[in-house]
Amino acid sequence: MNILRLAFAGALFLAGASLAQAADFLTIQLKDGPVVIELNAQVAPKHVERMKALAAAGEYDNVAFHRVIEGFMAQTGDVQYGDLADGYQAQAAGTGGSSQADLPAEFSNVPFERGTVGMARSQDPNSANSQFFIMFAPGDFLNGQYTVVGKVVSGMENVDKIKRGDDANNGSVTDPDRMVKVTVGK
Repeated sequence: MNILRLAFAGALFLAGASLAQAADFLTIQLKDGPVVIELNAQVAPKHVERMKALAAAGEYDNVAFHRVIEGFMAQTGDVQYGDLADGYQAQAAGTGGSSQADLPAEFSNVPFERGTVGMARSQDPNSANSQFFIMFAPGDFLNGQYTVVGKVVSGMENVDKIKRGDDANNGSVTDPDRMVKVTVGK
């Protein structure tokens, strides 16, 4: 009887773990199709929780890819100044965050490779808030310096189609592409 209870408890645990893992995805709808990001709550639990909360609240919807550098990355997530449908401020996009407090760094040994999703921040390592970036190519110089929150598991071809910015202006994008809709889950 104890073995049956133990087996049942184990099955419940695995079912719960599977449900929890299913929620550790974000889907970003771009103009060219969906991008699915597998979030890594094991290495960045606070950052992952923040991203999921902002997505669930609709805060990321219509937010611009304000800084996009060919061969490097596409940056988005400024919910304060980057919402193209509500209060977009081109000159300020990239300087804002959310109404929540900044997050402490959650650096890890996970490398920045093509498709890696990292949190943007200022010079202060503990200043990440809502902005994030998706890598077009490896960026070893970021390893251990920025928080990795996940990796694109499908739709990287859609990320590759995001409008690039002006190289002479640090990747600033005129008439930028946007995250049309961001949802938690696949």
